[in-house]
Amino acid sequence: MGHDAEEEETPPATPKTAAGKDQEEETWNLQKQALIHELSHKLITGDLQAKIEAARDIRKLVRKSSVKTRSKFGAAVVIQPLVSMLSFPNLDAREASLLALRNLASSGLRELATAAILTLSAAAPNKPAIASSGAAPLLVQILGSGSVQGKVDAFTALHNLSTCKENSILILDAKAVSTLINLLKECKKYSKFAEKATALLEILSKSEEGQVAMTDSDGGILTLVETVEDGSQVSMQHAVGALLSLCQSCREKYRELILNEGAIPWLLRLTVEGASIAQDRARTLLDLLRDTPKANKLASSVLEKTVYDISARLDGAGKAAETA
Repeated sequence: MGHDAEEEETPPATPKTAAGKDQEEETWNLQKQALIHELSHKLITGDLQAKIEAARDIRKLVRKSSVKTRSKFGAAVVIQPLVSMLSFPNLDAREASLLALRNLASSGLRELATAAILTLSAAAPNKPAIASSGAAPLLVQILGSGSVQGKVDAFTALHNLSTCKENSILILDAKAVSTLINLLKECKKYSKFAEKATALLEILSKSEEGQVAMTDSDGGILTLVETVEDGSQVSMQHAVGALLSLCQSCREKYRELILNEGAIPWLLRLTVEGASIAQDRARTLLDLLRDTPKANKLASSVLEKTVYDISARLDGAGKAAETA
């Protein structure tokens, strides 16, 4: 009798029917949809504090959400206002928007964000704020894994931000080196694309992490030497600048690596045919590549004869006479 009463007091839970589960999920989706619209409205029309709070709420909401939920935020047009916040003077606004964008980063939304960052980064006043917001890692991520258009947008945005003189070295992550080297391998060395790639690589060559990444990248040194050989005046100048930074940072480590890729003939040619900055860099690098740098420097006449001989072999006697 007591046992029966005990059973009556603790009846087994009734399992939810499929219809009940569907109803519960639909209710939750409607609530979430309403919240998305509310946050989107705050982000677009609210004051500064409202925008910051909305960005933080978006970050929390999508942290463990499905790709479908994230795409609803994209449909709600929050990407552009979040990216615009990256250029705000207020540090909290930049941080909140960046963290929200990172959590929204499904591939399609990442590329929408990249395109918006590209647009903003074209304006000089926006560059310092975007650069200091930490947007570069998002761009580097797209550079390595995005669509062709996404890579172009990320690459161009990084180049735009790198012209921000205040902290151009800090903007770039050494993780970008291998991707930039691969892009440089694949493009024509005299193209505008190569000019931008070598400009970024020259900046990266000034940090220890960038230097290590450059030598660890498959064909990294060779690709820079090939650019000195076949590049435009601009890409040659940046490429020799990167090689010079390597050698100046640790001559013992990088000298043989550069010599082994056959850099000498092209550096000699650059001392005569390059722009003034490129010529100076080539001469300095040649001096470091010698067995005894800053000693027994080549006399001008000897250097001219060497360049003449190299040009004669490469381009024929007629071209050599023009070069000399």
